[in-house]
Amino acid sequence: MAEQALEGLKVIEYGNLIAGPYCTKTMAALGAEVIKIEPPEGDEARRMGPFLNDVPHHERSGLFLYMNVNKLGVTLNLRTRAGMKIFHELIKDADIFVENNTPQVANELGIDYPSLKEINPKLIMTSITPYGQTGLYRNYKAHDLNLIHSGGFAYINGDPDNEPVKPGGQQAGYVSALKAAAATMCALYYRGQTGIGQHVDISMQEVVISITEGTIGMWSCGRSIRRREGSQFPGIPFISLYPCKDGYIGAAAATPPQWKGFLEMLGNPDWLSDPNYESIAYRMFQYNDLMAHEPKLKDWLAQRNKLDIYHTAQSKHVPYCPVLDIEELVNHPQLDALGFFLDIEHPETGKLKYPGWPFTLDETPWVVSRSAPLLGQHNVEIYCDRLGYSKQDLRILRETGAI
Repeated sequence: MAEQALEGLKVIEYGNLIAGPYCTKTMAALGAEVIKIEPPEGDEARRMGPFLNDVPHHERSGLFLYMNVNKLGVTLNLRTRAGMKIFHELIKDADIFVENNTPQVANELGIDYPSLKEINPKLIMTSITPYGQTGLYRNYKAHDLNLIHSGGFAYINGDPDNEPVKPGGQQAGYVSALKAAAATMCALYYRGQTGIGQHVDISMQEVVISITEGTIGMWSCGRSIRRREGSQFPGIPFISLYPCKDGYIGAAAATPPQWKGFLEMLGNPDWLSDPNYESIAYRMFQYNDLMAHEPKLKDWLAQRNKLDIYHTAQSKHVPYCPVLDIEELVNHPQLDALGFFLDIEHPETGKLKYPGWPFTLDETPWVVSRSAPLLGQHNVEIYCDRLGYSKQDLRILRETGAI
């Protein structure tokens, strides 16, 4: 019986930066064997920080190390005949192939789905691209900044009177990767029923649109364009982000039970004594009058630490939550109890702390079996031990630029 959910699954990745690598990282955590193919110069993520001790080095990129845990790593130049021959040998035995090149680049390299389907009819190929496989923009390139804006997500972020704001990090890449992993598992299930492989087409722009909440619904129902709201919740008083003694806290009290707990937390102040305030509709109707008292709430919060506020609010069933920085997260007692963060040893960086996975499977848990590969670390294992090439063959392939 398999100890992991995807044990025995063979995945080939020709990915770069985040979208492709994070998709296959999800599969690797659940037991799939992922062979990461890098060009001889390496994944672009190797040249991006943060770097250990702020010293740039292709084996010490925090981004690359995080993205490629649990994978086998080989180098291969797909623009050479010898490199393409080896690639076809790998594809012939693969269950899944994940890539995040534009359709134009995929066609130029010969790694498009029609070509690979001829080699392996049961192959599931997952392509994660900025704008999908069809349409006017199919060959356009984009970074996260472009996609967050072109997908409408940035338009609803930021203060109402200022420009749109992109969320921190590279959210389009991460969310697209998770959507791609889920869609790939659906294709895998279908193949299990029918024996038929297929091409999974992920448009990152479409992924971003899918997480813009009710914006499309607002437009469809009343041609209304959702405005930026900053840290406020539109129309309901005291739902916002407020400063406190040692940082910030997210404050909310919407339902009648929450409002009752909110009053108890503040000591039932006279300025909120109107019993009609228990109704959300009444509070919304009296929004301006209530917000005139907001300085009193701010003053109360400013005199207290965020964790004290948080625990008091929780005891009253009020949904307040502190804004935590990274150091606070790494040392968070709840995450420690869950064992979320783990230390992974790497030959170039030593032991570093990494986030785990935000899910558990009782019978087939995720594991970390190896650190991210060094550039070309598993060339001998894959090319010699599995495909039958000799050490002399590898030397020639290296000298001719094929690996």
